[in-house]
Amino acid sequence: MNSQQQFADAVAMITGRVSGKSIGSDLQTLLNENFPPGGEAFDDLADLCRQGIDEGWLCDREHGGIRFGRIMKPGPETNGFSVDVVEMENIVGPYHGHPNGEIDMIIPESADAKFDGQGQGWMVYEADSAHHPTVTGGKAIVLYLLPEGEIDFARTPA
Repeated sequence: MNSQQQFADAVAMITGRVSGKSIGSDLQTLLNENFPPGGEAFDDLADLCRQGIDEGWLCDREHGGIRFGRIMKPGPETNGFSVDVVEMENIVGPYHGHPNGEIDMIIPESADAKFDGQGQGWMVYEADSAHHPTVTGGKAIVLYLLPEGEIDFARTPA
């Protein structure tokens, strides 16, 4: 099995577990308890992200110092989530909103790297939230799942 199929299978296991659940703090707790950093599922998916970047099928685009790419569109195989991966280093990304929420898997590549103030693990933004995605303390990879693939770059900061 190639790394892209392994990646798709690993994502499907996680999206299958969260499908139909409310996107909020309870889901963040569930993810961190069921797929914790240091656990097999988290670490395998983190390694597959690194491998995909090295092989060129993840983060195959770059703009403003951010490498990114949507690797999977929402569909049955992802339980309705799109799957994007970004690689950021000490940078503030473009402001955007999450009409249906956003689930982030944070993979620090530098010891002190944080995404929106949080280190390794899972972060969940509820529906209608918005932010400037920010990585401080070095480099991080962030895999994010968007219900129905919805993201709003037209939203402006309040």
